[in-house]
Amino acid sequence: RLRLHDGKLIKDRRYHLRTYPNCFVAKELTDWLIDHKEAPDRETGIRLMQKLMDHYIIHHVCDEHSDYKDAKLLYRFRKDDGTFPLSKDVKVFMRGQSIYEKLVSMEDSILKVREENSVKYQRTFLGCEMIYWLIQEGEVENRKEAVELGRALLEHGIIQHVSNRHHFFDSDVLYQFWINFRRRRRLTELLNENSSRALSESPDSPFCLRKLNPDPSNTSFLSVQTNKEIKIVSAVRRSSITSLAGNSNSYFSTTPTLVFPPVAECNPKSVLKRPVTNEELLSPGAPYVKKTLTIVGDAVGWGFVVRGGRPCHIQAVDPGGPAAAAGMKVCQFVFSVNGMYVLHLDYQTISNLIMTGPRTLVMEVMEAIE
Repeated sequence: RLRLHDGKLIKDRRYHLRTYPNCFVAKELTDWLIDHKEAPDRETGIRLMQKLMDHYIIHHVCDEHSDYKDAKLLYRFRKDDGTFPLSKDVKVFMRGQSIYEKLVSMEDSILKVREENSVKYQRTFLGCEMIYWLIQEGEVENRKEAVELGRALLEHGIIQHVSNRHHFFDSDVLYQFWINFRRRRRLTELLNENSSRALSESPDSPFCLRKLNPDPSNTSFLSVQTNKEIKIVSAVRRSSITSLAGNSNSYFSTTPTLVFPPVAECNPKSVLKRPVTNEELLSPGAPYVKKTLTIVGDAVGWGFVVRGGRPCHIQAVDPGGPAAAAGMKVCQFVFSVNGMYVLHLDYQTISNLIMTGPRTLVMEVMEAIE
């Protein structure tokens, strides 16, 4: 965005007797991406810009087009017109970036290369060091606020315990910044970020909110796993893992032998008796009640399956999982995810919101009144 401003591709433009401030022409931007080697061809450039639209970073100036079209149409960065959604997640990310920039710019920074168990880690700090620094720099008022901030940064994947075994504590436990904010990323990385968990192309295909764990050394963050032939939802719980490990204080325990309780069948066909529209859900006097669910993901996931779109509905709930404990039931409709209204979205977009959000998931659902 800043490079486009510098190159005068973003500027005030006039169209049909109306001036649109701070916008760019889609066709010109596609040319720019190719000229500056941000995209190898026009097709890739279009896919990149569509990614930015899907992530609510750019939009058509009149919101008349939900797709990015390689034409003489005007688009704008949401940061330039004040419509960028500053959700809690975005604010935490920006706070983490600000703290990181402060730390790496200091002469005697607490960020150092340190060694633990004969392994060297970059950009590390002790929990108590970070607490003291945050108070000293005026980032927080007291130690309690500092711990809460540290926990938020960890839950959003910005910092982590070096071996992913602990949450954030005011102690001499070693942590590191998981994100290097100063590494310049190429736009094409956007197209590969979720390749390992690519979603099914079918608009009515289910996706299962479970933990992807191909690497046992990286176990602290939950994600969305999809499978075109999902038949079973595993019911492994964090409680069984920690009790087997005999250590209730660790954020993630060592590697115990897992005991698998009975599994819950996931019906591949829709559980809805009939299709329901958004208009029907939101009409005055409709027989639906809205509920707010706070679901704290465990070591496996959140324990539910979402299906369909516009609106999405709950297809299956793991009876022993966090979602069931929070009051989630099948046939509920997903109204919002972490404060964002999602009735008009499909399951792919909703999955991205959940996948990139915190471990603690706040969902509003609409349930039929019996």
